[in-house]
Amino acid sequence: MITVDKKQPILQISNISKVYSSGFQALKCVNLDIHKGEIFALLGPNGAGKTTLISIICGISNASTGTIMIDGHDIVRDYRASRSLVGLVPQELTTDAFETVWGTVSFSRGLFGKPPNPTHIEKILKDLSLWEKRHNKIITLSGGMKRRLLIAKALSHEPSVLFLDEPSAGVDVDLRRDMWHLVRNLKDSGVTVILTTHYINEAEEMADRIGVMRKGEIILVKDKVELMRDFGKKKLSLELQTPLRQIPAELLMYHLELSRDGSELIYTYDAQDERVSIAEFLKRLCDVGVQFRDLRTNQSSLEEIFVSLVREES
Repeated sequence: MITVDKKQPILQISNISKVYSSGFQALKCVNLDIHKGEIFALLGPNGAGKTTLISIICGISNASTGTIMIDGHDIVRDYRASRSLVGLVPQELTTDAFETVWGTVSFSRGLFGKPPNPTHIEKILKDLSLWEKRHNKIITLSGGMKRRLLIAKALSHEPSVLFLDEPSAGVDVDLRRDMWHLVRNLKDSGVTVILTTHYINEAEEMADRIGVMRKGEIILVKDKVELMRDFGKKKLSLELQTPLRQIPAELLMYHLELSRDGSELIYTYDAQDERVSIAEFLKRLCDVGVQFRDLRTNQSSLEEIFVSLVREES
């Protein structure tokens, strides 16, 4: 494993805006630093500006204002050097249908001025379970295999920063497993991985930091652990010995939920709030004659936090 300084930004996005000729503003003064060797998940609803931002970083589209530096290289003034540091796996399955798997991955490497390296290409294809298909024409591949091929092409020139734009969209379980195993290995080798995904549970499992976009703006960037701690809620679910028809008036201050059949009482609370005392709450239940036979707790998922953040910004 390569040791990297995660506080050192490899990607610096400063005051990036994008306004189309129609007048629509897709990005509004976006500022973001991505650290070397981290997995950064960029989340947001459709139309939030995620793909637009990635397209600008990768040189596919131009920003209206602002600057972007990749490992010290300005993407406009030093386009060739900055672009060679980036690999992109786009959402769309766009490949030359009549080229072979080996040929198109090798060609992608050559586009960046890299000398032939059959050993590296072989490793990529084996890591992505494409080795047996290396002589096949792309037109003969399944959708999942084509998705693997896009990842192989993005890794062909050994980029320092890899963008995965909705990489799990429409892929099978095997590819998803292989892909995340590969991402972990890339991180261990020092590659910075930036992903957008609708599978928020994957971001929760994989990411070091989370960024949330809404209507062309970054509304939050936080370490995943801090995000879960600061915005997460806990739920205490109580299985009652005797079902309730309604919540007793003495307990209304706790804003409890009662299941439809009255057999379960749910208390949602902020675990970071020092004023919350579960012991006091349970004592209050006993005082009003509410008895329970079992209890369980669970923490908010990243998906629940994400939905609440986006709703608050609506």
